[in-house]
Amino acid sequence: MEQRHLGRTGLQVSRLGLGTMTWGRDTDEHEAAEQLKEFVDAGGNLVDTADVYADGGAEYLLSRLTDSLIPRSDLVIATKAGSVPESTRRFDGSRGHLLAALDASLRRLGTDYVDLWQVHSFDPATPVEETLSALDIAVTSGRARYVGVCDFSGWQLAKAATWQHAHHGRVPLAGAQLEYSLLQRGIEREALPAALDAGVGLLASSPLGRGVLTGKYRHGVPQDSRGASPYLSGFVQPYLGERSRRIVDAVATAADGLASSPLAVALAWVRDRPGVASALVGARTVAQLQAALSVEALTLPGEIRSALDDISSPVHRYPDQGWSEL
Repeated sequence: MEQRHLGRTGLQVSRLGLGTMTWGRDTDEHEAAEQLKEFVDAGGNLVDTADVYADGGAEYLLSRLTDSLIPRSDLVIATKAGSVPESTRRFDGSRGHLLAALDASLRRLGTDYVDLWQVHSFDPATPVEETLSALDIAVTSGRARYVGVCDFSGWQLAKAATWQHAHHGRVPLAGAQLEYSLLQRGIEREALPAALDAGVGLLASSPLGRGVLTGKYRHGVPQDSRGASPYLSGFVQPYLGERSRRIVDAVATAADGLASSPLAVALAWVRDRPGVASALVGARTVAQLQAALSVEALTLPGEIRSALDDISSPVHRYPDQGWSEL
């Protein structure tokens, strides 16, 4: 599998990454082990997790597999901190919370460091300078090799990246993890241009439109799908409308013409977008992961890429498109 640099850093990541959001909850240890082995055998190295996935269970499960199955040195482990299970506060970007969460992640992961440590989301209740200082401490203390952010808007990402560049001794942001797919191109308005300008590599989450772009929901909600899961049905529902159906139909038509699958077409489109360092695939089963890994052999022809661009194009209005449309 091709390796790409994450932003303007020396860190190389596989252009497909393995997501673990279901590990320890919907994906048991045996299935996770099979996925990890399949992924590494295909040349993948980036494994993305978070301290809140299965309440820490995903990190713990990954540690068991790096002990027994895959050497720690063969993986680029990325984790996140900042989400909190409180009704009054969804994210805590305070320095104290973040560093305590990092220490807890390291214990669960059974490692002295993570390759990439990410703030899970922007916390409006904490000055961003304080949040970013936790990233600096994580790197200078050796607990993280590189740092990044997740789900920052364009102005938030630009401010954070500029702050880190403008002050001597601060650690530049390596990556930004944002949802990106043919069904979700909102980051192209401001967040992606900000990342490109700052030299921050994009980790594309949910590149298959939360599973909808595989075509599995074209004729209803399968009982064994995320859309039927009590945990994730609300995650899938926003992408089951009429606009999504038109895009999914176009992807299916392109797949038929290429003798490929909708999954491969949708994933190849994201993987090869400007600024994308890696597209993160979260599979529930080994068979699903194998289907995703098969996309390595596919490059979309220009005319198909252009057609998909057109049908999924996001709306651009003032100020990002001047005065042409208000």
